[in-house]
Amino acid sequence: MKFLFSITLLFAFALLPLTIGNTAADAEWPQWRGALRDGKSVETGLLKTWPEKGPGVSWSIANLGEGYGSLAIRGERIYVQGTSGATGEAKSTVFCLNRADGKQIWSVAFGPRLDQDKGNGPRGTPTLDGDRMYVLTENGDLACLREKDGSSVWSKNILKEFGGSNPKWLISESPLIDGNKLIVSPGGKEAGIVALDKMTGKEIWRTKELSAETGYASNIIAEVGGVRSYLNFTSSAAVGVRASDGKLMFSYANASNRTANCATAVLADNKVFFSSAYGTGGALLNLKAENGEVKAEEAYFTKEMMNHHGGMVLVNGYLYGFSNAILTCIEFNTGKVMWKDRSVGKGSLTYADGMLYLLGEKQLVGLAEASPTAYAEKGRFPINDRGWDSWAHPVVLGGKLYIRNQNELTCYDVKAK
Repeated sequence: MKFLFSITLLFAFALLPLTIGNTAADAEWPQWRGALRDGKSVETGLLKTWPEKGPGVSWSIANLGEGYGSLAIRGERIYVQGTSGATGEAKSTVFCLNRADGKQIWSVAFGPRLDQDKGNGPRGTPTLDGDRMYVLTENGDLACLREKDGSSVWSKNILKEFGGSNPKWLISESPLIDGNKLIVSPGGKEAGIVALDKMTGKEIWRTKELSAETGYASNIIAEVGGVRSYLNFTSSAAVGVRASDGKLMFSYANASNRTANCATAVLADNKVFFSSAYGTGGALLNLKAENGEVKAEEAYFTKEMMNHHGGMVLVNGYLYGFSNAILTCIEFNTGKVMWKDRSVGKGSLTYADGMLYLLGEKQLVGLAEASPTAYAEKGRFPINDRGWDSWAHPVVLGGKLYIRNQNELTCYDVKAK
């Protein structure tokens, strides 16, 4: 009996590290906008107010070159895209950093860094999957790398292969991994969205009914009535394609500004919200499965959420995002405006532990309650002006707030004491 008890106890202790490894503190941020691409962190136990000068700095580096991409984080490593090399010879580059101090572990340079009048370099975020990572540059260079050392598994240029053209402000998409498929949007003729075998890069299918040029948004996954779908914003419409074969199932143009559709869609309860700026607005679409396809019907359209590129988060039935330069809270199901505030000015945001982490494009970081009652700010502080707007989305993980600002990456301690 004692022997059986000992074996049982040993077995329980053997499983303990697995249980601990799945706690919020050890959670991953493996891709653009987090594990679910919803801009929300599972962190708890964070500061509810900040000191006057902001939270303490754990470390800061300034060697990422240029770019607007956010972070992917797993274990003791951070992955971020930037640039390297001398002016005129600069390359679009992915960096692997030590999470403890920001020191570089390895870097891999791809094709040329592209210049743009709103900022040079890459805009995307690496996607982690198993022992591999996937990177898409501003020039359309797509690569599968080994996470441990950055060595190449396969690579290709999606614009060249699928006949797409680079949009004015350069490719900004982050690759999506779904099972064995890698999903990207080259925007070529009869190849608006494509699925590739993630292990080899070979084509699985392409959306032949979709020839619209690529937008600046990234795909998300939707499971509606047993029909798996990918939803994205092209240059001209919000679209849904079937995951099994890439068939275009719906196209909705009212939320598109036909200039720069950037914001990743927000999905919940068989509803999806698309939004764009330039005087357009946002729409909630009801999704329904019919005969093996997903149909979309407009629930409402609103001018009160003109989200440009800073993203939106859905918390307890309320949608938060910058409508142009005004932080706005609306009721998700109805579009009712709960409040508006100038906050930190036009920017991006991330949610964690009941709070909105805000990054204003004019180098101002803020903290506010995620409450539909009223705007309640709990701290703000300035960051360095690096000559371009601060557009990279913040990340909260492991009691830390990460702010990428062009060549700089700063890690702040936001854990409650």
